[in-house]
Amino acid sequence: MVFLASLGFSQDNTPPTPQSTPSSDQATQEKASTTAKPGQKKEGDEEVPPGRKPKRTEPAPPQPLPAAAAKPSEKKPADPLTSADTYKGLRLRSIGPAFVSGRVTSLAVNPFNRAQYYVGVASGGVWKTDNDGETWTPVFQNEGSFSIGDVKLDPRDPAIVWVGTGENNSQRSVDYGDGVYKSEDGGKSWTNVGLKHSEHIGRIAISPKDSNIVFVASEGPLWSPGGDRGLYKTSDGGKTWKKVLNVSENTGFAEVVIDSDDPDTIYAAAYQRRRHVWTLIDGGPESAIYRSVDGGNTWNKLKSGLPTVDMGRIGLAISPLDHNMVYATIEAAEDKGGIFRSSDRGATWERRNPYDTTAMYYGQIFADPKNVDRIYLMNVLIRVSDDGGKTLRNLGERYKHVDNHVIWIDPADTNYYLVGCDGGVYESFDRGVNWSYKNNLPVAQFYDVAVDNSKPFYYVYGGTQDNESVGGPSRTLKVSGIGNEDWFITQGGDGFRSVIDPEDPNTVYAEYQYGNLTRFDRRTGQQIGIQPQPGADNVPLRWNWDSPIIISPHSRTRLYFAANKLFRSDDRGDTWKAVSPDLTRQIDRDKLPVMGRLWGPDAVAKNASTSFYGNIVALAESPQKDGLVYAGTDDGLIQVTNDAGGNWTKYDKFPGVPNMTYVSRLLPSQHNANVVYASFDNHKMGDFKPYLLKSSDNGRTWSSMSGNLPENGVVLAIAEDPVNPQLLFAGTEFGLFFTLDGGSHWTQLKGGMPTIAVRDIVIQKRENDLVIATFGRGFYILDDLTPLRNVNAQRLQQNAALFPVRDPLMYIEQRPIGGRRGHLGATYFAADNPPYGATFTYYLKDKFKTKKETRQEQEKKQPGKEGAQTTENNGKNKKAEDQKGTAPVSYPTMDQIRAEAEEQPPTVYVVISDASGTPIRRVAASNEIGINRVSWDLRYPPSELHTPSPDEADFGEFFQPPTGPLVMPGQYSVTLESRVDGKTQRLAGPVQFQVNALGAEQMNEPDRAALHQFQQKVARLNRALTGAVQIGGDVDKRLTAIRQSLRDTPGDMSSLVSRTDDIQNRLRDIMRAMRGDTVLRHRQENTLVAINDRINQVEDEERFSTGRPTQTHIDSYNVAAQQFGEQLSKLRQLLEADLKKLEDDMEKAGAPWTPGHVPEWSDR
Repeated sequence: MVFLASLGFSQDNTPPTPQSTPSSDQATQEKASTTAKPGQKKEGDEEVPPGRKPKRTEPAPPQPLPAAAAKPSEKKPADPLTSADTYKGLRLRSIGPAFVSGRVTSLAVNPFNRAQYYVGVASGGVWKTDNDGETWTPVFQNEGSFSIGDVKLDPRDPAIVWVGTGENNSQRSVDYGDGVYKSEDGGKSWTNVGLKHSEHIGRIAISPKDSNIVFVASEGPLWSPGGDRGLYKTSDGGKTWKKVLNVSENTGFAEVVIDSDDPDTIYAAAYQRRRHVWTLIDGGPESAIYRSVDGGNTWNKLKSGLPTVDMGRIGLAISPLDHNMVYATIEAAEDKGGIFRSSDRGATWERRNPYDTTAMYYGQIFADPKNVDRIYLMNVLIRVSDDGGKTLRNLGERYKHVDNHVIWIDPADTNYYLVGCDGGVYESFDRGVNWSYKNNLPVAQFYDVAVDNSKPFYYVYGGTQDNESVGGPSRTLKVSGIGNEDWFITQGGDGFRSVIDPEDPNTVYAEYQYGNLTRFDRRTGQQIGIQPQPGADNVPLRWNWDSPIIISPHSRTRLYFAANKLFRSDDRGDTWKAVSPDLTRQIDRDKLPVMGRLWGPDAVAKNASTSFYGNIVALAESPQKDGLVYAGTDDGLIQVTNDAGGNWTKYDKFPGVPNMTYVSRLLPSQHNANVVYASFDNHKMGDFKPYLLKSSDNGRTWSSMSGNLPENGVVLAIAEDPVNPQLLFAGTEFGLFFTLDGGSHWTQLKGGMPTIAVRDIVIQKRENDLVIATFGRGFYILDDLTPLRNVNAQRLQQNAALFPVRDPLMYIEQRPIGGRRGHLGATYFAADNPPYGATFTYYLKDKFKTKKETRQEQEKKQPGKEGAQTTENNGKNKKAEDQKGTAPVSYPTMDQIRAEAEEQPPTVYVVISDASGTPIRRVAASNEIGINRVSWDLRYPPSELHTPSPDEADFGEFFQPPTGPLVMPGQYSVTLESRVDGKTQRLAGPVQFQVNALGAEQMNEPDRAALHQFQQKVARLNRALTGAVQIGGDVDKRLTAIRQSLRDTPGDMSSLVSRTDDIQNRLRDIMRAMRGDTVLRHRQENTLVAINDRINQVEDEERFSTGRPTQTHIDSYNVAAQQFGEQLSKLRQLLEADLKKLEDDMEKAGAPWTPGHVPEWSDR
């Protein structure tokens, strides 16, 4: 594996000649598998003539690994303390949002079913819908990459899906991929079929006549040379690849299109570009259009009529109506680009319009399927031409997000558009006059996260890529969860840092790009701009795209905000004072080489969408010491002041970190004023290593604490537990990690979270929640991180353990829309609240196994008898030693087999007891190894069993399983128990916890106690009533069987029949009293109120209240209780005396046996 060496700068700030890594595909054939045979060339090798070393001109790109891959280790039993499997039960909860979405780079629509399509998200995987976006399934979320360049469906078989990973744009926030994936089952499973070092796939093209022939335009690494860069072809469905067109280590391919009439005619666009922290060069002399007419065997560069200056990104489209007509949108130097058209298959070109599509971020052109002269160009606004590009008009984007990347026009209905943009997915049925937004796709790209101290639940804030800065609740009182309507915008534009007054959660500081800071009042929605301005000398400040701001931990009105200088305000941003000089290296970025040379001001898109180089990007103040401030710069410096900016100390060398590496985060310790953590991000030099350092002397010396973090995952964020200084968290390009030993060993915390970049982490101290910002899947929360705080080797050596319980809040969940989704349909988006009630976290060292599982496990350890002969179906003898581990030494006895079949499976559960130690509830729990979680809804057991009805799924929330009444607030305890082979054993506990009422004014103790006592009485009555009704129904069935038996019995049975009729009539009277007159109700007649009616109404009307029961409810209960007592006595008499006597007399009469009683028998 090759990684970027330290980039050292001489005293005059001139960097040395960069180095490059050779492409892995100079040979004509490449195996797609990851393992090569001895002597076989693998991906990552270069074919070099004997005696010549590989050419090196620029920093080498890394060789990406799968996201979850860690450094190699010896095969030995995993330490449960550091094994990710131990913690898989700690689930992270997605809270959205979806009212803002994220950048969509690709759409792939099933040509036979418009309602089914795939959405490729720039940094959020691939999502599939089968119903035009009513619902979505993330079908590509656990692979080696989350960044998507292109998605294509096989035109002959749409169940075959191809995905090129690594966003195809050259914007500052793009993420990298690990090659090409293929699914043959509609996205259910995926195989990486190669080009693993491509990093960015521009386009995939599939032959319309042969599904095995696929072309891939690989742009190659954006930040470094080499890699799997070029145009590739497979003729065997991805098993092997051939590089059919190669330009250089700096130039890949952004586009490839196949003529559907003549698949041997292919067009491809070469794309030379490079981005670093300080610059973008989006073109060069090697960008060009190529054409092949023999299936990719030979290629010609097309020149006639095309720009002769340096070109950048080129988009291509062939008209579906006239395959001679080819369109191109070309980025070029000296304003020579624009819209070009060829009417002779690329032989000659005409410049139709000088329009620039800002190609590094857009650069796509699409041809209308029904009008040869109509084309669509992607840009901030979609531009349309109806005359082959000569004139342009806006498509229309009213009430729609801008920044468009892809459009699909339905060939069967060209009024229909499907568009992917920075705001997600939109569709129009009237050619863009009106748009419908898919507001249920939670793929927001967050740069940062912050939390406030709101009660009862804190709010989460963050800034998104091109979707504003937003805020919303971490949970709600609503049973529906966190809906889109619960979120709000605090600042427009590209959102970045947000900080919230720790004592006044209504004061929010939010910013958009380049330091545009506002103070937002959550109560009123008002906001005021408070960005520091240059002084009277008019020297401009250099703000970063994502400028850091903090509230001092020592004064809530004191702000620090950084450009290339640090500013301080002591009055919430009304006034500012510079408290530092320029803290950067002050390097002239135009003197830094790119692609091995210096570029002049006329270079294609030079420095476009790039922050001015030399600014502060990381900022923090020590919680332990007022005025101890750390500032990190984009050019690799850490500056420290001990006196709030009076004096500064510069540090520019960090062990193992390349010179001038971007400082991504700084984190002073909450426990030790001398300790500070720093993370560095060098991915824009093609170096994906994790750089995470610690200083114990305020920055004078540093040591690495990257430990075993994956070598391809840049560290983007760090957090320190406020209680345990050894518990740290790291957000990387491919997930969330934590360490229990201060950084020596890291463990990935997956918890149901997809492969995704974790850009920021914060701990909400009051709730002990871990809140993370992902770049492409919104916010996630680990509710109650304290198990990680309390886990240790000793605890995990126990057979079982219970962790401390967070005190739960008791309240009545609100139903503003009538239920979880109400009547709002499948498109209604709401993220989950955490489970209502108390959540218990426990650990199991081993799984409790059934007798069968135990036997099978023992058999696996038993070798076959040495030298024993076996005969297989083909008649050949084979030694049993060849079947070692499959042949049991002994066969189980019949009693053992019977015991296995009759055994009740082992169960694990938690038992909740009240303050007196009386058990009040048992809740089933998981029997899985490791840390698990189970929740209790703060209720007693339901008074009746729940038998699911087939209608429940159809009626949704109208059917609710029965629940018991809420317990009283107060002290409770929990134990962990198991039941194995009929024996119950306490495994851990008891652990004490407190149930707290939310809103004492609505839940005062006397009223709550009165309701609690009343609900207990109602529940007991309902339990008995439910049982009595069930028994009555059983008796009715027995009487039906008795009538049939009496009909089949010879002799005079009239007396027994009369007694049966009498019992039947009395039973009907009892049942009418208990459950109502079903006969008349079916005829819509008004009937007498039944006992069941009264008690159900009381239960239903008190279910969502914590107040004292009403007198009406008390009266209803009293009536029901008195009437039920009477009817229960009658039922008992009927069942235990009269029916029993009837059945006994039938036995004497020799009547056929009927269900419900034990027959008499004697052989005399």
